Amino acid sequence: MTMSEEERHLRFEGETDCEPAPLPTLRHSCSHVMAQAVKQLFPEVKLAIGPAIEEGFYYDFAKPEPFTAEDLVRIEQRVGEIIRADLPFVREEMPREEAIRFFEAGGEPFKVEILKSIDAPTVSLYRQGDFVDLCRGPHVPSTSRIKAFKLLSSSGAYWRGSERNPMLQRIYGTAWLSQGDLDKYLWRLEEAKKRDHRKLGRELDLFVFHDVAPGAPFWLPKGMVVFRELERFWRDVHDARGYQEISTPILVNKRLWEESGHWEHYRENMFLVEAEEQTFSLKPMNCPPSTYVYRHHLRSYRDLPLRFSELGRLHRFERSGTLAGMFRVRQFTQDDAHIYCRPDQLQAEIIGVIEIVQLLYGVFGFEPRFFLSTKPDTAMGDPALWEQAETALAEALAKRDLPHEVRAGEGAFYGPKIDAVISDALGREWQLATIQLDFVMLPERFALEYMDADGQAKRPVAIHRAIYGSFERFVGILTEHFAGAFPTWLAPVQARVLPVSEKVAAYGRSVFERLREAGIRVELDDRNEKLGYRIREAQLQKIPYMLIVGARESQEGTVSLRRRTGEDAGALPVDRVLADLVAEVASRPVTLTVGRSS
Repeated sequence: MTMSEEERHLRFEGETDCEPAPLPTLRHSCSHVMAQAVKQLFPEVKLAIGPAIEEGFYYDFAKPEPFTAEDLVRIEQRVGEIIRADLPFVREEMPREEAIRFFEAGGEPFKVEILKSIDAPTVSLYRQGDFVDLCRGPHVPSTSRIKAFKLLSSSGAYWRGSERNPMLQRIYGTAWLSQGDLDKYLWRLEEAKKRDHRKLGRELDLFVFHDVAPGAPFWLPKGMVVFRELERFWRDVHDARGYQEISTPILVNKRLWEESGHWEHYRENMFLVEAEEQTFSLKPMNCPPSTYVYRHHLRSYRDLPLRFSELGRLHRFERSGTLAGMFRVRQFTQDDAHIYCRPDQLQAEIIGVIEIVQLLYGVFGFEPRFFLSTKPDTAMGDPALWEQAETALAEALAKRDLPHEVRAGEGAFYGPKIDAVISDALGREWQLATIQLDFVMLPERFALEYMDADGQAKRPVAIHRAIYGSFERFVGILTEHFAGAFPTWLAPVQARVLPVSEKVAAYGRSVFERLREAGIRVELDDRNEKLGYRIREAQLQKIPYMLIVGARESQEGTVSLRRRTGEDAGALPVDRVLADLVAEVASRPVTLTVGRSS
């Protein structure tokens, strides 16, 4: 890969064991400059840490009061002054004990705490001008190399992420190799604010959150339309491919989780319930309960594969500070399936799941990228089975001509997996589908068996897989991806009929009734309001089509068709509009097709 001029400009020979990468190096350097600016403006603050993160950087400060918006403006101006001063970043080495005394004298308790946790005789510090910070590096050669930066926001954050530690004030910022890159990023941030699913969820009457049930959405009627359409599509696809839907209890005795091993490793993430001197939990996952369905009958090799699908309601205890709208919740519905098959059926089943992933994602215009995660150090089971499983996954991807990246050592402890990642309209990546092979956890812990052709009992292979992941998170992603303007088949209201006056109200109602009888989700807006106002309101509600009827349309049996994008398709026969609508809903395109020439 060829480096840009900006990247060449930033690269240098680092004196540490860190390989300098242009953007992280630039951002980490900018965090130091920001810390210097804060110390100059607020000498009483204490420094914590300031790492580079995925799209920027932050620095944590001990300060009694939060930073204000006006503070951020002043800090940003001072950062600009330091950058223009072209101060060199100078690396210094110091014995650890001397560094502890240095920061104690400077009144920096967090730096002292970090130093006392370091097991090394010597540490490195970086200096620019009068500012010195404990840091492994590397950094850009001087502050003037920072060309494009922006301070974004501030918030509270616990020292080292623990509620038992002091609350600090965190300032977030970003830095890029060029002003053009920064401008694009800032545009994405503004666009993301407009598309925020929590905001659109309220405005479009899809879902809301209330503090009486933190981390659990209240689905409103229109939101349930989206949920049910996704559910219907999911069921159609799975029914056609031989899946059998099951449903397992939400409240399960702890004995199940002890048997699966989750009680030992996952108990802190469960909601527990005490009843009649027994301990139960709200189910955090569907996999262990599915084994009870498998064991309900004695299974033969002829019965396999068994594909059990389940839209299971799950509950996981997420800390309140980590909850994030639909993206991180405590209650969610997961589109699970567990496939129990013979080893010789494994590759065909994996290919079948990949085909479902491509089909479901393709309907939304997503092109998934695939990652193969292989055996971790903590792996359980026969190494030969691991090799067989990894080969089956790789060959399944190859047979579908799907390039993939290998994530060495990132498989689950019970088996390797394939993960699918999509990019949304703003270029953000989301990991959704997962296909996990399991030779150990479910088959071994629950003693699953089938009678093979030779009359011997054998262990089946279990495939854990989800496509949407969770309905909540997937709906959140779709809401932001489409900015609330869902494809017609998903839209809560697919069309709205707008009579221009009371004189044509009867004709408008007849059009409304015809669409409703054909199964279209349609509304009639015959309020005594100006037509322009009603059109604008329908557009704000992201309704795909407006069917406007006046005297001429009433006489000719037509409607004046308008799309939510503002396009005016002109007068069209009602029969044509109805047939096009039904066809569009059935074929599930991403774009609006009604009234377009074929």
